[in-house]
Amino acid sequence: MIPSILPTYSRAPLTFVSGDGSWLTEADGRRFLDLGAGIAVNALGHAHPALVAALTTQAQALWHVSNLYNIPAQQKLADALVEHTFADTVFFTNSGTEACELAVKMARKYWYDKGRPDRTGIITFTGSFHGRSAAGIAAAGSEKMTKGFGPLLPGFTHLDFGDHEALQAAMGDHVAAVLVEPVQGEGGIRPLPDACLKGLRDLCDTHGILMILDEVQCGMGRTGKLFAHEWAGISPDIMMVAKGIGGGFPLGAVLATEEAASGMTAGTHGSTYGGNPLACAVGAAVMEIVADDAFLAEVNRKAGLLRQKLEGLVDAHPDIFEGLRGSGLMLGLRCKVTNADVVKAGYGAGVLTVPAADNVIRLLPPLNISDADIAEAVLRLEAAAVAVKEADA
Repeated sequence: MIPSILPTYSRAPLTFVSGDGSWLTEADGRRFLDLGAGIAVNALGHAHPALVAALTTQAQALWHVSNLYNIPAQQKLADALVEHTFADTVFFTNSGTEACELAVKMARKYWYDKGRPDRTGIITFTGSFHGRSAAGIAAAGSEKMTKGFGPLLPGFTHLDFGDHEALQAAMGDHVAAVLVEPVQGEGGIRPLPDACLKGLRDLCDTHGILMILDEVQCGMGRTGKLFAHEWAGISPDIMMVAKGIGGGFPLGAVLATEEAASGMTAGTHGSTYGGNPLACAVGAAVMEIVADDAFLAEVNRKAGLLRQKLEGLVDAHPDIFEGLRGSGLMLGLRCKVTNADVVKAGYGAGVLTVPAADNVIRLLPPLNISDADIAEAVLRLEAAAVAVKEADA
């Protein structure tokens, strides 16, 4: 008999009842060091006092009015995002998946209004993940994402990650946009080198093509800049944001230049809950903390400390780990054993990680994780590695 919760997840046998900073407490009292942060969502950890205060204050005043009216918290957050990014305008969603839907619509509507309704093609890359909506799975294109869900939304061209010749050849008059993650998350923590991102921006400019960046997982301070593309010194035309922007409260956004958003006039898009007072009050509190230069400097320092310790872990267990990759506090340990075995062993060691493609485990701790918790995290990962080794003996 089917369970009351649709069984689309293979859930770990863990039930968390409370959280504090980088720690989660299970119903039986065990404490776990959270290096997954809800899949890069809890950017400031669990129960951060500033976020709790923002949510509580707003909840006592107003929860929802709809986008038929002005929402002060939404305006505050939009102004902050425009101030700190390339964007001229912002549309708020509830998730990264919804942000993908709008980004695709925005790019195609741009060309329609330019008198080029034939210019609908969007170039994407293998290993990508852009959500599980119709547009999202069509954009990713992998059999794992699309099997059984046809017919797929047309217009997407999937290129091998890093195939420059194929990218050049795909640049035709039918192409509306290129959609790429500066750091692939689900794809196994694969950063796009700065030179490649710069080259992609130049290529889009040469052919008059919009650049859409998916920073749902790698944005909001995760790599040590507010957004990952800043490391390459470039700007997109459209950008998808979610996860960390809400610090744990459901929130997403599409950021765009005035030019790229020119086709999105009244009635062309909407959302019942997107940009609601609760979400935006929390998002504004997150921005006040994460957009601060001193905070980002600390993210980079902690990232260096964690990377150093993880490199020692890889060297100490060459039969378990093959290498370390990633950027900032978005790191991946590539495993020689099955990555799911390492994740499961982590449960026994009291540490939470997230599996990804290419036999990688993702390490996505809260951006404000303490030095002491970083040291403890690596000790627990070491215990997990030892447990895997002993189980195979």
